[in-house]
Amino acid sequence: MPTTSADRPGAPSRSLIQRQEAIVRANEVRVFRAELKKDLKYGRAAVQDYIRKPPELIETMKIFDLLLAVPKYGRVKVNRLLVQCRISPSKTVGGLSNRQRTELLASLRW
Repeated sequence: MPTTSADRPGAPSRSLIQRQEAIVRANEVRVFRAELKKDLKYGRAAVQDYIRKPPELIETMKIFDLLLAVPKYGRVKVNRLLVQCRISPSKTVGGLSNRQRTELLASLRW
């Protein structure tokens, strides 16, 4: 007999309105992040500002993905930087400790 999402423990069932609100919110996050990456790419935004005080919409974004949007930072350079600062590539922007944030900002000064 197949199980439905209502049969599984843990995940609360959501109403249609709650699901629609979640979809709208997810789209807002995706659009904001895409615009941020584009702004970083073309130099209209400084990554340091977003690391120092991240807006709520990028707190769950991987730090690796954020740094990858910066010009002249490819996978190798980003990985090297994260290893130097003792930060896991899967760490989120909002999940950085004060030490990690400070070391990363110091390493990004050009």
